[in-house]
Amino acid sequence: MSLEILEQLEAKVQMAVDTISLLQMEIEELKEKNEALNRETEVARENRDALEQENNKLRQDQDAWQTRVRSLLGKIEEVE
Repeated sequence: MSLEILEQLEAKVQMAVDTISLLQMEIEELKEKNEALNRETEVARENRDALEQENNKLRQDQDAWQTRVRSLLGKIEEVE
């Protein structure tokens, strides 16, 4: 009887070890996915920052052109 109990205990221990091993592999996979997502997030953040800078420059250029056009229109009105 004690041999049977020992075999059941051994089976349960083996099942626990197998489960732990599977969970450790899953944790490693999730860590790798997390690292990949973090890299993608960083690239997206850098792209967004670059686009924001370009947008700001384009807005400044637009403002400069608008100022020049207004100035020219003002000069034309003075001539008339």
